[in-house]
Amino acid sequence: MFVDSHAHLDGKQFDLDREAVIARAMEAGVRTVVAIGNGDGPPTLDAGIRLAEKYPFMFATIGVHPHEARLADESAFAEMERLARHPKVIAWGEIGLDYYYDHSPRETQRQVFVRQMELAGAAKHPIVIHCRPSDGSEDAWEDCLGLIEQQWATKGLGGILHCFTGNWSQAKRALDMGFMISFAGNMTFPKAHQIRDAALEVPLERMLIETDCPYLAPVPHRGKRNEPAFVKEVARKLGELRGLAMEEMGERTSRNFYNFFKLAEITESKVPAR
Repeated sequence: MFVDSHAHLDGKQFDLDREAVIARAMEAGVRTVVAIGNGDGPPTLDAGIRLAEKYPFMFATIGVHPHEARLADESAFAEMERLARHPKVIAWGEIGLDYYYDHSPRETQRQVFVRQMELAGAAKHPIVIHCRPSDGSEDAWEDCLGLIEQQWATKGLGGILHCFTGNWSQAKRALDMGFMISFAGNMTFPKAHQIRDAALEVPLERMLIETDCPYLAPVPHRGKRNEPAFVKEVARKLGELRGLAMEEMGERTSRNFYNFFKLAEITESKVPAR
């Protein structure tokens, strides 16, 4: 059993074969997928919900990605407040800071991040964090974790550091605030020593796995379009690091997911009949 805790299945990369991709995931043992609801930014913030409504084994998030922070206005915030009440929405995200691409001004990113933490707190949803620093710097990590400590930690709702790329010190700061650490396909890349070093330290009960598809396909699929079935390779690599079989790592991270979100375990998934 595997849970892909972070997938962008609404992307145009899946428009021609989305149902086949989802069928392959089910055949590979993926029992639950979280459809991340950033879409292309406002006004497509229900992208994850539309998928979760169609597939019973999917859940959704909502949120404005830091790339589109410049597009977040009062109507977008109001729309997210409304969408947050949908029964399939389990988290707010992905949100955070991206100083690598700087598609939105950094101050705007910070303001929109804080506003979304306020809204997520009111909705009682944990947050899913995107954090990418500029090359050779820890700037985004310092700002992101600092804002979480100031604006979020006391709410007691925790969250997920998605597609973790930081070091053990950064992971520990998040763990101390009740966060889960989610590992993606990039941890299988040859030069990802820092990520693997952190994965050796994170407690097993605080780990999740994800694909972040269609991005970051793991070895041996690197360079291809990523898809939920490939989450098994993340479990395989984590298992190698921690001395566990791929299947056991899948079971443990699945249990972590259901426990964190207080959800009943899904033991069988089927693609709806046409």
